[in-house]
Amino acid sequence: MRRTIATALVALSTALAVLPADISSAEGSKPTPGVAAGDSVAARQADRSLARAQQILAGGRGGQARPDATLALVDLYQALPNLDADERRQAEGVLGRPTQGASDPYGDGYTVPATKKCKKHFCLHYVTSTTDAPPSMEWVNTSLRTMNKVWKHEVGKLNYRKPLTDAGKGGSRKFDVYLKDVGAKNLYGYCAPEAKPKYRKYTASGFCVLDNDFNPAQFGGQAAKASLRVTAAHEFFHAIQFGYDYADDRWFLEATATWMEERFADKINDNRQYLPYGQMAVPTSSLDRFRSPCCNQYANWTFFEYLSSRYGNGVVRAAWQKAAAYKGAPDKYSIKAIAAVLGKRGGLPRVFARYAAYNVHPGRHYAEGGAWPSAEVAQSFKLQKSLRRGASTVKIDHLASRNFVAKPGKTLHSKKWKLRIKVAGPSRKTSPQVFVLVTRKHGSAIMKTVKLSRAGNGKVKVPFSHRKVRGVTVTIANVSTRYKCFPDNPKPFACSGKPKDQHKTFALHVKAVKG
Repeated sequence: MRRTIATALVALSTALAVLPADISSAEGSKPTPGVAAGDSVAARQADRSLARAQQILAGGRGGQARPDATLALVDLYQALPNLDADERRQAEGVLGRPTQGASDPYGDGYTVPATKKCKKHFCLHYVTSTTDAPPSMEWVNTSLRTMNKVWKHEVGKLNYRKPLTDAGKGGSRKFDVYLKDVGAKNLYGYCAPEAKPKYRKYTASGFCVLDNDFNPAQFGGQAAKASLRVTAAHEFFHAIQFGYDYADDRWFLEATATWMEERFADKINDNRQYLPYGQMAVPTSSLDRFRSPCCNQYANWTFFEYLSSRYGNGVVRAAWQKAAAYKGAPDKYSIKAIAAVLGKRGGLPRVFARYAAYNVHPGRHYAEGGAWPSAEVAQSFKLQKSLRRGASTVKIDHLASRNFVAKPGKTLHSKKWKLRIKVAGPSRKTSPQVFVLVTRKHGSAIMKTVKLSRAGNGKVKVPFSHRKVRGVTVTIANVSTRYKCFPDNPKPFACSGKPKDQHKTFALHVKAVKG
C-alpha cells in the first residue's frame, strides 16, 4: 500500500497507542508450513494480524493515518486457519469487498447499491450517492482507462503473469476494482487476496479498492490524476504478486511495487519521498529490513532500479519467477530468489557492493540520480605528504554497507602517487565485499573489486595524484545472506529470519604511497 512520509510518522504513534503492547505485524515472509491452528505461537500471531487489520480499516481519528493496508490484509488472510470461529467471522468481514454492504463491521462496505462499468480487463464498481460516490462519470472513465493502461504495461509490456481469476465473484471473470472514499481513512487504496487455487498454498486471486476521487486535500496536495496513476501501478502489482507468492517477504513485495511506480509513471516521482529513509541515504540499514509503518521497504526500490538499469527490466520479473509458489516454481524467499537470478551476473555480493558504491554519487550512475540524496559517508580522509595515513574500524549489519572517501591534497602532485587500501574483514563465509571507485578529473571512473582472502583480508593500489584524481570512494559491504529462517518469534528480515552475521567488524587503512 502506498503512503506518505507524514502520515506514516503519525501512524507509528497511533499504532503504539491503540494496539496491545505485544503486537507486531508479520513483517517477514510465510510462516513455517504445517503449523497447527491450536499452536499458541501461531494463534497469538493470528490475533495480532486481526487486531492490526481492524485498526487500519477502522480509520484514523482526527485525520491520523493507518499503515500498510494491503500487507495487513495479506497477513490476516494467512492467519485465517489459526483464528477461532468468532475471530474468523470478524476477519472475513475485514477481508470483504465493499459490495458486502452494511454487514461490513468496519464501515468499509457500500451503504447503497453499487453499479459497475466494465471494459477490457476490468470491472470498475462504484456508487452514485453517499460520500463514496466518485465526483463524475468522467472520473469513473478515467479510473477505468488508467487501470487498463496499467494492465497493458505490467502484464503486456513487462510480461508479468496476469492476476488469478476470481471465478466471477464480482459478476464476471474480469478483475474487480472498487472506488470508495478510503482517503477519509488516510489510505490511497489497497488490494486483498481472496481465494486460493487448489494445492497452491501461497497464491491467490484478489480485488482492489482505490480512493473514489484522490482529492488533493486528502493526499498532500498532489494532483488527483497523479495519485491515481502511481496508486494504480503500485496496488495492481500487489494483485499480480498474489499470483506469484502473496506470502513472500514483505520488503520484497513493497520495494518491487514501489519500483513499478517508476516503470509506469516515471514523470510523477512520488516515490522519491522515501529515499532519505533507505539505502540511498542510509547505507547502514539492511536492504531487507521491513520497518513498520515506514519507510525502508519503500525506499529500497532503488536496489531494483539499479538492477533494472544495469540488466534490464526483466531481471525483476526473473526474481519473482524464482520466488513464485505456483506449480513448478522454485518458491524461494526474496533474498534467495534475487541471489539465484544474479548468480550468472557476478553474484549478489559483488552486485550489491557496486550498487552501494554507486549510491555515494547517484547523479553519475542513475538517470534521475541528480535529484536523489547521496549515501552517507562514514569518514573522509584528506591526505598530504605530511599526513599520508588514515584508518577507521566499523561494524556493519547484513546487506548493508559503509562508505569512506579519500582525497589527495595539493602536495600529492606527481602522477606516481597511489593510494594503498587495506581492509581486514570477517571470514569469506560471511560474504564481505570491498568496492573501490576512483573519480578522475577527466575521463571515466576507475572501478575495482578488492579480492579478499578466506580470512577476509585484502589490499589494492589505485591512482591518487592530485593532478588526475578528485577522490577515491571505498565501499565496504557485509553481504551475508545467512539466516535462521522462520523462528517462532518472526524477525523483520527475509524469511522472517534472524540474521547470523550482524555487527561484523571491518578495519580500513589507507595510505598515500609513491609507485
